Amino acid sequence: MLDHKTLVLNRSWRPITTTSVRRAIVLMARGVAGAVHPNTFEVAEWETWVARGSTPLGTLRAVGFEFPVPEVIVLTAYNGFPELPVSFTRRNVYRRDGFLCVYCGQTPRVSDLTIDHVVPRSRGGDTSWLNCVSACIRCNARKADRTPAQAEMPLQRAPFVPRWPGGLDPRALAERPVWHRFMPAKTPGVTPGVTPGG
Repeated sequence: MLDHKTLVLNRSWRPITTTSVRRAIVLMARGVAGAVHPNTFEVAEWETWVARGSTPLGTLRAVGFEFPVPEVIVLTAYNGFPELPVSFTRRNVYRRDGFLCVYCGQTPRVSDLTIDHVVPRSRGGDTSWLNCVSACIRCNARKADRTPAQAEMPLQRAPFVPRWPGGLDPRALAERPVWHRFMPAKTPGVTPGVTPGG
């Protein structure tokens, strides 16, 4: 539970990152963040939050008291909005492309997905967001060491650098509906609610 994610908002209630529940508790204990009630949007400081009981994520038990797990915290002083690049990983390429093969449009099992270099490395292509796409094993083998034009396999979606609020991909947001209320209106797959304080 301590390693689960908590959404972090700046003082203007804009999502800026996520952190572990462990770190969120430390920030609250230091008085630099308050927990946001998932239904009323009230901000609770340490003592008030400890006294409130449980949350949908559950409760952590410590000697002498129980601590409700915060889903969202808001920082009391920091109002910046850092540009957080999304880590370039195989899994994040899959997430960006919706776990689809960009050549045939099918959704294979994750174990049957691969990373394809649009311009093959043997032809000078680099390993980057703009040159890597998700492809099923069959399409990757068919394309082989050719460009999409040479293989007559047009991309159904062009690769791009993802910009996810707080570094969160849309599929991760689906698992945390409370977070939707704090996401910008243009976040894919999210219908945000009213953001207090914004």
